[in-house]
Amino acid sequence: MFYSSTRIRLKSREQVRPAYLLWYQRSLALIARYGLLVLFFAGWQIASTAGWLNAAIIPPLDKIFVALWNGITQGALLGDITISLQRAGLAFAAAIVVGIPLGLFMGQIRSLEQALDPILQLFRQTSALALYPIFILLLGLGETSKVFVIFWAALFPILLSTISGVKEVDSKLLEMARTFGAGRLTLFYRVIIPASVPSIFIGLRLSSTTALLLLIAAEMIGANQGIGFRVMNAQYNFQIPMMFAAIFLLAFAGLLANAILVVLQRCLCRWNIRNH
Repeated sequence: MFYSSTRIRLKSREQVRPAYLLWYQRSLALIARYGLLVLFFAGWQIASTAGWLNAAIIPPLDKIFVALWNGITQGALLGDITISLQRAGLAFAAAIVVGIPLGLFMGQIRSLEQALDPILQLFRQTSALALYPIFILLLGLGETSKVFVIFWAALFPILLSTISGVKEVDSKLLEMARTFGAGRLTLFYRVIIPASVPSIFIGLRLSSTTALLLLIAAEMIGANQGIGFRVMNAQYNFQIPMMFAAIFLLAFAGLLANAILVVLQRCLCRWNIRNH
């Protein structure tokens, strides 16, 4: 009886210990990943509250989050982020529609790449903000010029990543498909496009970040609504907590967009070892 009860206790300890170690390992992983960020925000709050930083310029985080909450509940920031996401989303969607098909064809058709690559490299090396005054002259100061400058900047990461993905398709896969009788069209749809998806998603993630950066710049130059306008307006009126609140809201939007793309990439590229 004593022996059996002892075995039961040992088994229960063996069952508890792996769960405890698993929890411990997960905690260490979270600390390693987010510990520095938590320390940064904690130091910000303490330094601003204690007066080590000028609270008028760098307010405490609690005041920033109060301003963020009030801006969302009262509708001011909510309307701005809605308009900003519409602009960035439209430009990003247009960059996908143009960049991915063009990149697939340029990666496959060498003569097309040789013809288009010089002019694309020229425009890629030219800052989209430098071209923004030209877009305003051609398209006006309305929504079209803002969306177009974001589209222009977001196009090149998608386009270049797609071309690179097509060129880096494993030649052994192509040879194997040809051995099994795959024609040129079948090879394109069944081998080249799926193999290029990981590189395309890298371009999509870079492009989404670029779209948000250009969005703020475009809204700061000529807009009366949007997150960029809200940041500049708050700075002009010395509403510093609201300024930081708008910046944080944009950062959250960028993190959410990146997280969505990462989830989509994992769902579409389960076969790719690099995603696991």
